[in-house]
Amino acid sequence: MPTELVKLIRDCPAIRIPTGEPFTLAAGTEGYITQRLGDTITLAFSGGLARVEAKDADALGLKVSKEEQRSSSGEGPTEPPTQEALLKALKNVYDPEIPVNIVDLGLVYSAEIFPVGEDRYRAEIKMTLTAPGCGMGPVISADVQKRALSVPGIVEANVELVWDPPWNQSMMSELGKMQLGLI
Repeated sequence: MPTELVKLIRDCPAIRIPTGEPFTLAAGTEGYITQRLGDTITLAFSGGLARVEAKDADALGLKVSKEEQRSSSGEGPTEPPTQEALLKALKNVYDPEIPVNIVDLGLVYSAEIFPVGEDRYRAEIKMTLTAPGCGMGPVISADVQKRALSVPGIVEANVELVWDPPWNQSMMSELGKMQLGLI
């Protein structure tokens, strides 16, 4: 559902939805913001749908929030990362066409943490997509990896797309179902 009309004030890198192809949205392009969740913005424009990184919100004439400006401090963790912290980070990843995070959508099948050295950990994440042919798979996987690496202490993150079991709506959390009006 379109929410806010914007006009790009500068050229902006984007990803075409649903194919996942990178392209440039030209300055002067008008469109509607349909979703601004996590680190991304979904824009409906005359050429279809585009995903824009939140760090480029200024191109849409929007303010970049402090969270979007924030960068990793580089400080090591005081305690080992937890699965809870990892899943919390992954709740900031969204399918650009569905306003529910990937954890509550039931797309994350496993998220495990393994030591790889002193105060250094590797995240192993198995996830799926709502549809096997989704061109956004590599983009969403990269978002998952980026978010996993934002957890203090995690220095490696492997994301594996799996198709078994196939995703279905019953895998969604109650909150996800509520957000989509399914319950």
